[in-house]
Amino acid sequence: MGTKPMGAEPTGAEPRTARQAAEPLLLVQRLPAGPGAEPLSHDPATACLQLPLTADQRTSLRGHRRSACGRDLLLQLPRGEALQPGDRLLSAAGSPQVLVVAAAEPVMRVSSAEPLALLQAAYHLGNRHVAMELHADQLVLLQDSVLAGLLRQRGLQVECLEAPFQPEAGAYAGLGHGHGHGAGHHHDHGPQP
Repeated sequence: MGTKPMGAEPTGAEPRTARQAAEPLLLVQRLPAGPGAEPLSHDPATACLQLPLTADQRTSLRGHRRSACGRDLLLQLPRGEALQPGDRLLSAAGSPQVLVVAAAEPVMRVSSAEPLALLQAAYHLGNRHVAMELHADQLVLLQDSVLAGLLRQRGLQVECLEAPFQPEAGAYAGLGHGHGHGAGHHHDHGPQP
């Protein structure tokens, strides 16, 4: 008759089942953002999903995620540098494309009328290995009430807000140099804020 045995795999001509629709989109390839990157396709057949990730989430290249529209995604990307906003992720078939975007997260914007005070704050925060975004007139870092108090004590203005966070990669990014505080780590971190 026209019935299919239980457990039979669907063919490409059959409509997607609820089980197939619930399966995550497996992403295995990364196209980095930046100069020379291919432009995004405007073809609806290869429409780009958006994947909002916090700075910390962008460091993990494997695991389940959810797109902005709710699509279940499974990242199984080759090891390497953290994802960057503008990177595109692809399945083995190359479509659909998933665009990495920086998600808003709780940050502090630190500013000062005195450029030297801001430079000193960046120095002291760096000694504490605090991830931060550096700008000519401000620092941006994840919200931390203790650091906010210390920065205000030094005369800096601290504004708490929700915004995308794109911290500096660090001096050893992409060079394979770990900088943990394990045995054998000996250097002075200088005075703290």
